[in-house]
Order: sequence, then C-alpha cells, then structure tokens
Amino acid sequence: MAQAREMRIAVAGFGAWGQMTATALRAIEGANIISVYCHGKASDSAAQVQLPQVRRFSDYQEMLDSAPLDVVCVNVPNHRHAEFAVAALRHGAHVFLEKPLGLSLEECDGVIRASRESGRAVALDHEFRVSRQWGAVREIIANGEIGKVRFQRIVLFRRPFRPGSDGWRQDPSRVGSWILEEIVHFVDLALWYACENGKPTRVRAAGTGGRAALGLFETLTLELFWADGSVAVISQCLSGFEHHLVLEVAGSEGAVRSWWSGAMDRSVTPSFELKLRRRGRDPMGPAEVLSIAHSGEVFELEENLRLALQGFRESRSILPPEEARDSIAICLAAAEAALSGGEVPLIL
Repeated sequence: MAQAREMRIAVAGFGAWGQMTATALRAIEGANIISVYCHGKASDSAAQVQLPQVRRFSDYQEMLDSAPLDVVCVNVPNHRHAEFAVAALRHGAHVFLEKPLGLSLEECDGVIRASRESGRAVALDHEFRVSRQWGAVREIIANGEIGKVRFQRIVLFRRPFRPGSDGWRQDPSRVGSWILEEIVHFVDLALWYACENGKPTRVRAAGTGGRAALGLFETLTLELFWADGSVAVISQCLSGFEHHLVLEVAGSEGAVRSWWSGAMDRSVTPSFELKLRRRGRDPMGPAEVLSIAHSGEVFELEENLRLALQGFRESRSILPPEEARDSIAICLAAAEAALSGGEVPLIL
C-alpha cells in the first residue's frame, strides 16, 4: 500500500475537543501537526505539554501567515466557526470544521462561497455518519432492508452541557443556541436516513427552560414533515443525567431500533445495541440483534479525520458545507417554531 502523502495541519482551538482532535491526528499516517492556535493560558499550557515540538500561536491570522498549510482543523467556539473557516480557505488550506457550520445562513453561505472561490474543500465533523452504529443504520436503509423510511424517532436524555472555556456554551451570542450545539447532529442524521424521500417541507417544535427565549432550551422536541407523509421526531433533554440516546426508524417493510448509554458523551466504555427486523420477516417475531464494534464519538473522531484527510488529498469533501447548510436551516427554523408555538415552512 502506498504511503499517504504528508499533510501539514494546524489545529485551531485547543480546548477539550481540540486536544482530542490532536490525539486522533497523531494516530493517522501522514498527518503532521505543525501549528496550534491557543486562545488562552489553559489551552496554551495543554499544547505545550501535549505538542511540545509544535509552534503555538495566540493570534489566528499570525498562525495562518507563518507557514503553508494543507489543512486547518477548526475547534473554536461556535460563533467563530465560519470566520475561522473562511480565513483558512483564503489562506489556501482545506478545512475540517466542527459543527455547526455557522450560526446563521449568511455565515454558512460565506463559508460555501469562500470554499468555491478558493478551490479548497470543507468537511463538516458530523461524526455520527462514520459510526459503526449510527452509520450502520444508513447502510441498512440504503440496502433496502426496511423499505422506504416512514418514521424516525431520536431521543437524547443527558446531563447539562459543560460550560466550555469562559462559559461560552452558556452565552447565546457564542453558542448560537443549544439546538445548534447538539440537536444539529440528529437533524443531520434524520436528513441522511431519509435522503431518498427528498427534503422536509415544514417543522414544528416546542421547548422549555428558563432561558428558552434566548435559544437555550433545556428540553426541546421538533417534528419534521416530508411531502410524502414521512415524519421525524427529535427530542433532547438537558436536565437529565449521564448520556442516553435512542433511535427508532420504521420503514414500509421493516424497522430498526438502536440505543447508546454511557456515563458521559465521551465515554470509552458505553453500552449499546442495534436491532433489526428485515424486509419479509414476521412482524410478530423477534428482532435480530446485529453485532457492531465500539461506538462513540471518541472512536469516531479519528475515523472521520482519516476519511476527511483522504478526501482532501483527492480535492473532495466527505460532508460539504452545501449539504450541512440544510441542517442549520432546519435548526434555525425549529428555534423560531418553538418560540412562536407554531409551525414553520422549510425552503431547502
């Protein structure tokens, strides 16, 4: 097998997720971290310990100007995602971008425009797509094993979010909303699972929480409706405990149910299961338990980075911003629907 061409990589943001990104990159052949942007003393100290041979910068533009880069991995707080991505693209680098793509459709469109103008690719880090668990569900659907998707239900019950460095996840101006912080993952899954159905046409939502008016919903349930009558229901509870996710998909000729439970979202020892009733099987009979490898964002980050880097070498994206934009549009519409108590049409 030919050796992978070395790629010069910068890690922008070295908080908890940036550190996990660096760890994953160091396990990938041909991934050479040459610089890191640290926004504060804590992240700078962490980088000094974990990446002692790598140049550290407190100024992002200075880092970009310091050396040619093939890839920038953006892990800064949400409100700076689009800004950092555009700057890296204009520098001539591909971008591996943490979700969300942007906090507004204008920001999303700015990233898309910069990618097209620069000829460099952007890959969104929706790691569920490469999961051996959640990705396996898409394979089941694509193989026609449950027929056409008619119903989806995704429910997350978890402990409150970590505040993030300097409390950015508690600040609406920096996080955008808690819908964009995590529900965006599940919206992306729902669109992916039902991609043969076209795009949803309307969304309805309801939420609760003392700061819901600012987009910080402690609980939120949204419903997506397709023109063909199919529906997806996505619920998130941030006032629970631990981290528990359940997925149910029913098709015209079968169904899938899967769950994941861990002490926290980054658990390396979770419990999980995937069950399937295939096309043609007795609906009254037992479901088939499918064997799957380790599942969880800790394991999937490395695989997503590996696939993204291979895509960049071939001048393509494993998840381009044009596709990720739909999830942002739906999340923004869901926030509007939850605040108005009504239904919002979708133009995707």
